[in-house]
Amino acid sequence: MMLQILTPSGELLADPPMGLDDAVRLYRAMTFARRYDRKGSALQKQGRLATYAPFEGQEAAQIGSVAALRPDDWLVATYRDAAAMWMQGYPMELLFAGRTGHEQGGAPPKSVNVMPPSITVGAHMVHAVGLAWAERYRGSGRVALTLFGDGATSEGDFHEAMNFAGVYTIGCVFLCQNNGWAISLPTERQTRAKAIADKAVGYGMPGVRVDGNDVFAVYQATKEAATRARSGEGPTLIEAVTYRIGPHSSADDPSRYRAAELTEEWRRRDPIERLRRYLEAQERWTVALQDEFEREAAAEVDRAVAAAEALPAFSAGETFDAMFAELPPHLAEQRAWATMSREDG
Repeated sequence: MMLQILTPSGELLADPPMGLDDAVRLYRAMTFARRYDRKGSALQKQGRLATYAPFEGQEAAQIGSVAALRPDDWLVATYRDAAAMWMQGYPMELLFAGRTGHEQGGAPPKSVNVMPPSITVGAHMVHAVGLAWAERYRGSGRVALTLFGDGATSEGDFHEAMNFAGVYTIGCVFLCQNNGWAISLPTERQTRAKAIADKAVGYGMPGVRVDGNDVFAVYQATKEAATRARSGEGPTLIEAVTYRIGPHSSADDPSRYRAAELTEEWRRRDPIERLRRYLEAQERWTVALQDEFEREAAAEVDRAVAAAEALPAFSAGETFDAMFAELPPHLAEQRAWATMSREDG
């Protein structure tokens, strides 16, 4: 059974978990996220980003889940989760900077409880459990949400994080964005389970399957899981069933392994268009409002790009300075060589 509140045509199947003002706020955030995503793909093609992993089609899963958190809760996410990270406070310019290879992209402000994006598939889930465990000892009431793809559920780190959280009743919410493909490997080739959410049973926690393109369903499931975690009842696994419209990354060609007809079918389930239809029916969406959101999104994305590209490049010596309090001899030698080489030439 899959939780769905808002159909692709924008009709309600149950009472919405939020009022219209909040729904408009999430619609605006999803509009910003898509603008960021398309800009990222364009910048990579221009050679201004080293690499890029698009998330178009997954905006509801990312924005809806983070909207259910407190501002001081932890978010531990992946290279495809820029929308979620931005929603929880990670500056957009640092998200772009990280994609250029600038070290500062991985240094969020101290007031932002969001870890830098994880490139290693699955390893970050263990960190999320550790953060949630630490907050329990502090008595802060904070929980941790970790986002990951279906491919990460094939990693040993998934088992370790889920098992530890289940055994020690850790306040961590696991949200799998099942977008159907681990690069070119379809979900059915990864597991014999009928649903990834079913894996929760083996770890002694609830498993919830939701329509990942329905921002209301994602929000409600995450809110309930966060409330459960905050009250000391332990972790929850949420499977948000969605679809990656674009390639796995800028180095991928999905036409080699995926039928174009399938992608077009999922375009008709677009999460932003779904929410727009609902808001229009409630007389809370207009063309003028859309134009306003688009202008604001374009201005914010352009500002973030300019700020990222204005960051001064690290010197040869600075690339070593943040590694150790005291550099070991072999790295000190390399630092001296790099600095000398840069000065000489």
